[in-house]
Amino acid sequence: MGRAFEYRRASKEKRWDKMSKLFPKLGKAISIAVKEGGSGDPEMNSKLRTAIMAAKAQNMPKDNIEAAIKRALGKDGIQITEVNYEIKAPYGALFFVECATDNTTRTVANLKSYANKLGGQMLTNNSLEFMFARKAHFEINKTTAGDLEELELTLIDAGLDSMEIEEEIVHIYGDYTSFGTLANALEELKLEVKKAALERIATNPIEFSEEQLIEIEKLLDKIEEDDDVQAVFTNIA
Repeated sequence: MGRAFEYRRASKEKRWDKMSKLFPKLGKAISIAVKEGGSGDPEMNSKLRTAIMAAKAQNMPKDNIEAAIKRALGKDGIQITEVNYEIKAPYGALFFVECATDNTTRTVANLKSYANKLGGQMLTNNSLEFMFARKAHFEINKTTAGDLEELELTLIDAGLDSMEIEEEIVHIYGDYTSFGTLANALEELKLEVKKAALERIATNPIEFSEEQLIEIEKLLDKIEEDDDVQAVFTNIA
C-alpha cells in the first residue's frame, strides 16, 4: 500500500524529526483550522480538533499549540491559504503536494523551480485527484494496543477500513470522514496515539529501483524542505 512518508521509513522519519521544520508546519495547520472553523475552541471546531490531535501526536508543546491559536485569532494575523499542487517526478513518480502559504505566487514559483531543475513537471490541478484516496491514519504502539482482534472489532463501528501491523506499530486506516469517530474511539480506549493525520493514499502504487529512487528523492527532499509545503503524498510503493 503506497502512503505518504511510509516508504523507506527510516530516512523519512529522520527528515521529519527536524522539529525546527515540523512545529511551524503544524502551527500553520492549527491557524488555518481556527480561521476556517471560525473558532479557537476545539469543542466547537472539528477541523481545529483534528489539527491539535495531529500536533500532540508529534509531541508539539501545549504552549506552541496555544500560541498558534492565539495568532490566528489576532486581527492582524497573516492570511494563510491552503492550496494543492501536483507534480510528475522522474520515472513517472507522482507527487501530490499540500501547501499552506501567505503568498501563492511565491509557492508555485518555488515548486516550478525545483521541478525544472530536478527532472520534474508541474501538472494541471486535479490531474492526480482520482489516483489518491483520502484516508484518516492513526498509529499506536502494538505493545499497548491489547488484543488486536478485539481492537479491530471495536474500531469497525467507528469507521475502520483496515488495520496493519508494522513491527511494533499498529496502523489504523479509515475514510477521511471517519477521522473524528476513530479519534474519539481511540481516546475512549485510552490508547496513546503516536500519529494522527489525514493522508492521500495512492490507489496504484509503483515499485521503483534504488537507482531511480535516488533521483526521485532529490526532488522530493527539495519540495519537503520548502516552508510552504505541509505534506507530500506519492505513488511510491
